[in-house]
Amino acid sequence: MMIGLIIHSNDAETVWNAFRYGNFAAKEGDVVKVFLIGKGVEAESLDTEQFAVTQKMKDFVKTGGKIFACGTCLKLRNAGPTDVCPLAGLKDMHAIIKESDRIIAF
Repeated sequence: MMIGLIIHSNDAETVWNAFRYGNFAAKEGDVVKVFLIGKGVEAESLDTEQFAVTQKMKDFVKTGGKIFACGTCLKLRNAGPTDVCPLAGLKDMHAIIKESDRIIAF
């Protein structure tokens, strides 16, 4: 199954759980793609003592998961793409939505 995760939160626990689920689904054999939009593009800066968000993201990419970060949202925050979160646009988000069997928003 193809699963699309849309993350629009910058709450560390929420984003950590989204990637925890993405890692689980990928290990179950599903294809998982993540699109970070709005506050979600802040994901790599959300690490706390309880929630190692960045490590969950790296684990996700290691299992074959793909992460895309909204370029407009990054620009609004004076940020840019990273190795883990390449620059993307609404066309990429639309493609994820079209090709996914399920979409989950966090």
